[in-house]
Amino acid sequence: MPTATTEANRPGAARGTPAASDVLVTGLGATTPLGGDVPSSWAALLSGRSGVSRLNTSWAEQLPVRIAGHMCEDPTPLLDRIQQRRLDRSQAAAVVAAREAWTDAGAPEVEAERLAVVVGTGIGGGLTLLEQDDRLEQRGPRAISPHTVPRLMPNGSAATVGLLLGARAGTHAPTSACASGAEALAVGALLIRSGRADVVVAGGTDACLHPLALGAFARMRALSRRNDAPDLASRPFDQERDGFVMSEGAGMVVLERAGFARARGARVRAALSGAGVTSDAYDVTLPAVEGQVRAIGAALRDAGLTGADIGHVNAHATGTPLGDVTEARAVRAAVGAHPAVTACKSATGHLLGASGAVEAVFTVLTLAHGVVPAVRNLEKVSDGIELDLVSGGPRPTTAHAALSTSFGFGGHNVVLAFTRQDG
Repeated sequence: MPTATTEANRPGAARGTPAASDVLVTGLGATTPLGGDVPSSWAALLSGRSGVSRLNTSWAEQLPVRIAGHMCEDPTPLLDRIQQRRLDRSQAAAVVAAREAWTDAGAPEVEAERLAVVVGTGIGGGLTLLEQDDRLEQRGPRAISPHTVPRLMPNGSAATVGLLLGARAGTHAPTSACASGAEALAVGALLIRSGRADVVVAGGTDACLHPLALGAFARMRALSRRNDAPDLASRPFDQERDGFVMSEGAGMVVLERAGFARARGARVRAALSGAGVTSDAYDVTLPAVEGQVRAIGAALRDAGLTGADIGHVNAHATGTPLGDVTEARAVRAAVGAHPAVTACKSATGHLLGASGAVEAVFTVLTLAHGVVPAVRNLEKVSDGIELDLVSGGPRPTTAHAALSTSFGFGGHNVVLAFTRQDG
C-alpha cells in the first residue's frame, strides 16, 4: 500500500495518542448469516452458533452442494418500496449495513465534499443479471426491468450508499474477489491519510446464492460437500476440511480522520493503523505464501508495528485444503506463532467480497471487548498448521494490535492492522 503521509506512518504511531491524520473506526455495521446487525452477529459468533444451513429450494436438489449461509434477516423488507424495486440483494445488504454503521458512529455531521464511500464486491449484482436473463429468455426483452443496469453494476452498492449519505468526496468500488471488502477499508484509509476525506464509509457486500454460482464453485471442487451436516461443513484449519461454504451478507465501518473524530467527541472503536495490499502474479486461483507474507509485512510497516506487537490474527481461512496451509505458513513466517488466531468463516461461511469487511468488524470488536472468538468445528488441527488456534470457546485477550487477513482469486492479498484505543 503506498505511504500517504510521513506522520501517519511514523514508527510506533499506533501506540500513543493518535496523530490528527490517523484513521479511527467510529462505526460498525453488518448483516450476516449469524444476525441482522452487529450485536446479534457478534453474540452468535461468541456463542459458537453456525449460520450455515440446508438450501430448501427446488433448484438446489440438482446440485452436488446443497448448503449455504443465508443472511439471518432478509434485508429487503428493511428498505422502502422504491429501494425494494431498484436494488439488487447485494445492494440491499450494503444499505442495511451502512445505515447501521452510520448510526453507530453517531451520524457524523460532515461536509458532503469531505465524505467518501468505498464498497467492494466480488460478484456484485449477479442475481439481477441471472434473473433478468431468465426473463429475457422466457418472456422477451419487454419483460426486462428498467432498473437492471444500475442493479447489476459492480459499483452499484457504492453508488447507492453514496446517494443515501450524500457523499461527494468520491464513491469507489474495489473488485478484488474475496479481498474486496478488506481492500475497501484500505482505500478508505488512504483517502483520509491523503487529505481527500474526513469521513469514509467503507466495506463489502455480496449476495449471489444461485445455482450457477454454487454449481460453478462446486465444479472447481472449492465447496464443502457435507450436505448432511451443514453446521459441521465449514472447518478452517481442521484435518477434515473439504472446502468453503458459500454465504451472503455485508459489513461496513465508518472511518474518520482522528482530528475530525476528536473534535466532534466521537466514540472510538479502534484505529485502522495500517494496510498492506499486494498481488501474487502467480496464478488465478492458487495462493502464494510469498505474496501473503509481503502483504502482512506491508501492513505492519504501515502501522509502525512488528510481528511481536500482534496479539491476534483474524484469519481469512476459508476451509480449503491448500488455502489454509498457505496462510498458516505466511502468518508464521511474517508474524510468528504467538498470536491467538481465529477463523470466523467457521461460523459464517464465506461471504466472498463481504468477508474481509465483516471480519474487520469482528477484529475491531475483539480488541474492544478483549475476547477472541473460537474457531468452530476445529476437532483436529491439520498437519502443517502451526499456529495458536483458539478452540473450544472464546479466549480472553489483552492484545493491543491485531491483523485481519483477506485473500482472493487473481492473487489479491490485503491485510489490515488494527490497534486498540484506550480512553
